[in-house]
Amino acid sequence: MVAVDLDPGVRRELLTLAKDNAEVVARHLVMAARTAEDPELSYAHARAAASRAGRIAVARETAGLAAYAAGRYDEALRELRTARRLSGDVRHLPVIADAERGLGRPERALETAASPEAEKLEPEGRAELRIVASGARSDLGDREAAVLELSPERLTGARPLPWHARTYVACADALVAVGREGEAQSWLTRARAVDPANESGAFAPEPPVDSDAVVHEEPAR
Repeated sequence: MVAVDLDPGVRRELLTLAKDNAEVVARHLVMAARTAEDPELSYAHARAAASRAGRIAVARETAGLAAYAAGRYDEALRELRTARRLSGDVRHLPVIADAERGLGRPERALETAASPEAEKLEPEGRAELRIVASGARSDLGDREAAVLELSPERLTGARPLPWHARTYVACADALVAVGREGEAQSWLTRARAVDPANESGAFAPEPPVDSDAVVHEEPAR
């Protein structure tokens, strides 16, 4: 585990810190990424980095994302909003909106989705924000609006890219909730076509084959 494992842009941000402190922060940031499958451990490293680098946007961003993954939504909001103020980067608006949902505030999630800053997102980020907004509509009990939020008719003409799969799956879920199972299946089929690795969860993985349970037929004589 060494600081050179960090992205060069991140290392440049850390140059404003004292050398010894920068090295410690860098090591915590590396470990926060490496332990992502253990949300609490990742959060601990990210929190340690942010405590030593409070004016460094990437440290606050890492702490916010780790807090979100650990279900600490209040802290996620604080850290990600601070990171946005420090850097002007709006990439994590979808996470901010979803943290509002996690705190039981779907109306605030919708306010975030409708904010002028949301227009600055790249297409993938806007799609993620629509997924969150659709979930917020569902939280409020308006399932038809949840479908409209994803604009399935607009997706039809889009050239499919791998990241579209998440939107397709969300659209399918929203359609199922209003009893439109046939349409939902068509969107899941589209998701599988662009996401063969199933990163979107569009289909259940095949169960492992138990070789001991396989019945071998005798060859015909």
